[in-house]
Amino acid sequence: MTKHRFLTGSLSARPLGALVLLLALPLTSVQAQMAKPSNTPRLFAPSASAGKAAPQQADFIVAVVNSEPITNNEVRARLVRTEALLKQQGTPVPPRSELLPPLIERMISDKVQLQAAQASGLRIDNNAIDSAIESVARQNQVTVDELRLRLKADGIGFEKFRTEIHDELLISRLRQREVDSRVNVSEQEIDEYLRNQSGKPGAAGTAPAALNLAEILVAVPENATPDQLAALQAKAQQVLERARAGVNFAVLANDFSTSASRSNGGQMGLRSVDRYPPLFVEATQNVRAGDFADLVRSGAGFHILKVIEKKQGGGLPDAVVTQTHARHILLRLTPQLTEAAAVEKLASLKKRIVAGQADFATLARENSQDASAKQGGDLGWADPGMFVPEFEKAMNALAPNQISDPLVSRFGVHLVQVLERREAPVSARDQREMVRGTLREKKQNEAYVRWAEDIRGRAYVEFREAPQ
Repeated sequence: MTKHRFLTGSLSARPLGALVLLLALPLTSVQAQMAKPSNTPRLFAPSASAGKAAPQQADFIVAVVNSEPITNNEVRARLVRTEALLKQQGTPVPPRSELLPPLIERMISDKVQLQAAQASGLRIDNNAIDSAIESVARQNQVTVDELRLRLKADGIGFEKFRTEIHDELLISRLRQREVDSRVNVSEQEIDEYLRNQSGKPGAAGTAPAALNLAEILVAVPENATPDQLAALQAKAQQVLERARAGVNFAVLANDFSTSASRSNGGQMGLRSVDRYPPLFVEATQNVRAGDFADLVRSGAGFHILKVIEKKQGGGLPDAVVTQTHARHILLRLTPQLTEAAAVEKLASLKKRIVAGQADFATLARENSQDASAKQGGDLGWADPGMFVPEFEKAMNALAPNQISDPLVSRFGVHLVQVLERREAPVSARDQREMVRGTLREKKQNEAYVRWAEDIRGRAYVEFREAPQ
């Protein structure tokens, strides 16, 4: 796998994060539609059962989209998953009377886009679906078999889940073809952005443009009892008090944190605020560099946050980045080599390396199914964002000379070793490319909204009965 073939690439234009919590409606679309006043006429009269769990009843049609129905059971299932997602992310759950209209409108938009994708002749093969399901399982820190059990417990059939994954990928593929591939950023636009942003001061009291936070996560089990929850909260509070008393944060992170940032002293790195969870940004907004936020509760557990650095205004990419020099051994999955077999083989290779019985570079030359094999798996120096997220996350959690456990990416199964890290200045050329990426993403999102509104406006939609 050469580096240019391992660049970050979205498997889904609406990322799989929207699927991680069992295909809940993407949060941003719900919140955005609830946050602004709507000029759209009310779809249905308020239901007497709005906000309550309605008793199970015979299914019926809520709306018809180009002759295809959206049923009450489909709406109820999406509603339950959306509420679960909001709760897990620590967001207040609005009354169902407020949540239903934007949710149904999103379901209509999804249906229209799926119909357009199906009519376009695009196809998604089973390997892509399997890879996406494995990605969902990994992001939920479970195996595919455990994911099946969780889906079953939530009343979701696995074949239904596969169908929804297929549809999500199909819509994403259509967006990439019809929207993303047609967006270009000119050199003049980059020049204008740099002129407008250069030297722009940050107003006092405003949110920073970038943050470097250090985190200690005291994890809370999914089905924790009230007593367990209270004990873990008390433990997290004690860790926070020790940090405020001057105990080394990196030592505390190593002793108590279950976060991937633990191996880096808890530090998550300087990044734009939109790359941090909103809970973290809000909690640290009035915290000065070097100080600590109050305890933060999320669906994952209790977070102790220390502000390492804040950068106000400007909007320009950071002038210095942390580069990583790593090497890897890649085994590609085939009908003859399953994921389990690849993991087992790489685990065996790791044992030999750690025991001093074999050399990483030699094993990479002999086993790796990637162009880097000739160089002993050496991937060279890499900037942040160079590799796909699942690989980069695992790589960033390693200390120099540390070897990962076998990890699965969309390319196969890897064994990764970090050789060294360094701080490197960003060249003017690289800065321009970073700005190009920022502008391209902004233009793609704007183009997607226009495209989605256009095909939604051309659809025939008939509202039938109010959901129950």
